[in-house]
Amino acid sequence: MTARPTTRALLTVAGTALASLLLAACGGGTSDTGEKAAASPSSSALSHVHGLGVDPADGRMYVATHDGLYTVAKGQEPKLVGDRKDDFMGFTVTGKNTFIASGHGAEGSDRPGNLGLIETKNAGLAWTSRSLSGEADFHSLDSAQGIVYGYEGGRIRVSTDLKNWDDRATLEALDLAASPSGDKLLATTAEGVATSTDGGRTFGKGVGQVQAFVSWPAEKSLFGIDTSGKLSRSADGGKTWKQLTAVPGGQPQALTAVDADHILAATMTGVYESLDGGKTFTELAPLAS
Repeated sequence: MTARPTTRALLTVAGTALASLLLAACGGGTSDTGEKAAASPSSSALSHVHGLGVDPADGRMYVATHDGLYTVAKGQEPKLVGDRKDDFMGFTVTGKNTFIASGHGAEGSDRPGNLGLIETKNAGLAWTSRSLSGEADFHSLDSAQGIVYGYEGGRIRVSTDLKNWDDRATLEALDLAASPSGDKLLATTAEGVATSTDGGRTFGKGVGQVQAFVSWPAEKSLFGIDTSGKLSRSADGGKTWKQLTAVPGGQPQALTAVDADHILAATMTGVYESLDGGKTFTELAPLAS
């Protein structure tokens, strides 16, 4: 999610809202050691969210931001995980205590400007560089059935081992979502949600409601949030949508549906959680203006 070469097309086709999301999203690893990440004593107001996730090991909620990875919980201050304040542009949870990410090394660190694909197996305490260090900057990451899908440099890149990548379709997109069964890959475009049925090698034309971000936790529970923060649900893989509610805070920054009931969304004003399938949301943490 960045000011890619897609901005002009998005401005032309979908107006300024989706393009502004692209602009708003602009901006070597260590070996995994030690125990599960504990939140550091330092905390700060969150700003510029790029990703959200829940660790299936313990239900802890994570927010990937321009200035590091944080844990959030209702009624508590956000807490920085570990001591890395990298710009986590792409982020997704792939298993218990296991996340993958991409982005940019923090200023003053010895990490490269483009982190490539990095992985943690202890919930963010330490990260290992897996591939493309110094080369790639994934701004959308998703996984299903052991396959990782990334959007980087205007193209879909796919890996089964986090080391070797197959470059597939090129398209103008903001976000990706793989179906739980792994047989479909969606991309949010200025024309609507585009679908691939061949692993991201080709995509049909974007159709239907324009969504900024999508998340697909169950086959009949695909969630999308549009450029104004309206959340919708699709039971048919994005062909049709039913609007649920407007998430507080307007323009979205990230969306992750953990399952059909548990949904996390970040907007301009905060990180919000729904436990009733997107009908209502409560604030977990505010975002700095």
